[in-house]
Amino acid sequence: MEQNKKVFGIAALYDSPNAIIKAAKTVTDKGYKNFDVHSPYPVHGMDKAMKLPPSKLGFVTLAFGLSGAAIALLFMYWTMTIDYPMIIGGKPFFSLPAFIPVTFELTVLLATLSTVIGMVTFFFYFPNNSHPIHDTNYMKSVSIDKFGLCIEADDEKFNEEEINKLFTDLGAIKIEKIFFPDKLNVKILEPKFIGLLLIVAAFVSVSTYLHLNKVLYLVPFNWMMDQGRLDVQSSSELFGDKFGMRNPVKGTVARGFMPYEYQGVNEPTSPLSNPYLPTKENLSLGEKKYNSFCSPCHGNLGDGDSRLRGQFPLPPSLHSSKSRDWLDGNLYHVIVNGQNVMPSYSSQLSREERWAIVNYIRVLQRAKNASEADIQEIKKEPVTNVSE
Repeated sequence: MEQNKKVFGIAALYDSPNAIIKAAKTVTDKGYKNFDVHSPYPVHGMDKAMKLPPSKLGFVTLAFGLSGAAIALLFMYWTMTIDYPMIIGGKPFFSLPAFIPVTFELTVLLATLSTVIGMVTFFFYFPNNSHPIHDTNYMKSVSIDKFGLCIEADDEKFNEEEINKLFTDLGAIKIEKIFFPDKLNVKILEPKFIGLLLIVAAFVSVSTYLHLNKVLYLVPFNWMMDQGRLDVQSSSELFGDKFGMRNPVKGTVARGFMPYEYQGVNEPTSPLSNPYLPTKENLSLGEKKYNSFCSPCHGNLGDGDSRLRGQFPLPPSLHSSKSRDWLDGNLYHVIVNGQNVMPSYSSQLSREERWAIVNYIRVLQRAKNASEADIQEIKKEPVTNVSE
């Protein structure tokens, strides 16, 4: 019966770690390449005896670990600094100490997964459940208390007589010839298998439905849903004024924010200079913010023709001599502090946006009250678009 089977290799059993190390070193020195050693526990010095090169698996772990750290840091930097900046507890936008736990977790996660997946796929070439040494007396022995070495038949120097003699000279207690197992034709799409799949699918579907729709609503699993928190724009019984959204504590200053020096006074005690030049980008920002926050009362051109006529008193025109003679700092001060019935816009507009509105108001004033020199300068400019 064995004559019709294909030989996989010849294996030998040894009693001690010293004997298997000697056998592995001798087999390597003889020039055999396709062989493997099996032992019930790791034997120190075996990689040197077999002349195995250092594993490259560590490079895979290192590469994916560093990738995990970079991905975590870049993701948190983009989301919390660029795309949706948030100040949490007075921390800076990019708070590296606070980002370390997430960075560490993603580093370990990618490093671990890449190590396991790389080891199973690229280094061990997936588990072989039909390997010839399975279910042999040789494998049973090396799984308990023996040490074995198997030279495979596809080795260039494979010769059954020479290998038997070599193993005998090395003191093998048993030599075994291993054959390839007979191929089994297993039909997957059998009625029993399909029925089992249907039962598993039904069980998973029902258990998933019950878990997500019933179990999670039972005590104590509903703690994530019923939290003692304050929802946005909702009332609260915790505070006396019933407001859930709280203003910052009076007198506190956010990190990186400089409070307005003349908050609450009628006029600034010293002139304020506009730090932003009226560039195209700055004027575009000013026009956008003016149309959003100022035009409902002051009108699109600053004439004081409110679209809210009848609901609020009409504001003064921004083209009056008083407004035109005002310094930029006075206009900025009114935007921050408010004036008369006009509220403060300090919470709606940033510092740059307020100064941009001031620059845009100056453009409206100059366009409405152009001097002769301005008109002559416009006439001298070449016409580049007839449709304009």
